Amino acid sequence: MNILEKFKISVAMLAANKLRTSLTMLGIIIGNASVIATIGLGQGSQKLANEQLEFLGPNILFVMPGNQKSRRTTLNVPKTLVLEDAQAISSQVSTIKAIAPEINQRQLISYRKKNTNATLVGTNSEYSSVRDFSVATGRFINQIDLKRNQRVAVIGSEIAHNLSLFRSPIGEKIRINNISFEIVGVMEPKGSFLGTNQDESIIIPLTTMASQIVGQTSPYGITLSVIHIEAKNTDTVRAAKFQIENLLRLRHKITTEDDFRVLTSKQIMSIVKVITSGLTIMLVGIASISLIVGGIGVMNIMLVSVTERTPEIGLRKALGATQEDILVQFLIEAVIIAISGGVIGIILGISILTLVGVIFPLSPVIVSETIFLSLGISGGIGLIFGVIPAQRAAKLDPIVALRSS
Repeated sequence: MNILEKFKISVAMLAANKLRTSLTMLGIIIGNASVIATIGLGQGSQKLANEQLEFLGPNILFVMPGNQKSRRTTLNVPKTLVLEDAQAISSQVSTIKAIAPEINQRQLISYRKKNTNATLVGTNSEYSSVRDFSVATGRFINQIDLKRNQRVAVIGSEIAHNLSLFRSPIGEKIRINNISFEIVGVMEPKGSFLGTNQDESIIIPLTTMASQIVGQTSPYGITLSVIHIEAKNTDTVRAAKFQIENLLRLRHKITTEDDFRVLTSKQIMSIVKVITSGLTIMLVGIASISLIVGGIGVMNIMLVSVTERTPEIGLRKALGATQEDILVQFLIEAVIIAISGGVIGIILGISILTLVGVIFPLSPVIVSETIFLSLGISGGIGLIFGVIPAQRAAKLDPIVALRSS
């Protein structure tokens, strides 16, 4: 009996037990779909994060309070960065082009009978250029607003939508921490950045934020959440980072470990890549368990099939079928189940990725190598977990098998 005939018999036997075959394939289908979807979403997330960081520009630096250990082991952000630090950097570091200190805090925003939560950002007039924010209508905060502690606000496009400010909101009043602020501008849609929706933010003068919203929370001055810095060009980024670190060490009288971190956009991109890659590997490992469970399911069902088909095996052996014929027969059935489940799982996984791409602002990546690898693993699972049932069938004594009929 040639391979083609064995294949036809295997297909006929599987088709005769459609429900059992379908249930056997279910574990393989779920495993393959999970692997394809997980890798696609992981690659898509990494691509999105890289695009967002590249959009920042290669000459952007971030100064953040606290070192890596303190930010990882404490819930509250350390208060080790103050406005005077930003002013010192601006006046003493010659390799920077612009600087935008920032205080941020979540606040409840009210407009008439509407309420929404937003990220309140206190900063200066250079924030829009450093972070590449554009104003759709109205204006951005200016130096006069900062000097006079003006109660003015530039709102994100999502805030305008959430508060039903569909007409021109310029001149309208919103309440922040029970303080009335006049809207002077609406930002262009910016999208999310590292999981934070930038369109759900409200920008007010840094001086107003410090004196009327958060107050002075450090004996050393106005505490900052982060300092955004734009170097003159990409060639001066390393020099700017070096000068900023040395200046802050002198100002903070540091002799051991720094109480701040200076990161370039390139460094942040590397960190994000490591995180997303690690999460993808972890999720793929979890999803792969489904494939193993599916393989065990294939083995169990094939063992049951061997028991049920004992008379058939005995008859075939009596008619001249060899152990090799029986072994190959059952292996083919196991591989057909595994590969068919793999193909359906791949189609399901691609469908999930397509649906996610339509619903969410994420473009999942469908990697052809992953598809072929997943299909190959499915076939391998069929072979590996089909060997024991096939060997058991092949070693059946034909006389004993015929007596059991």
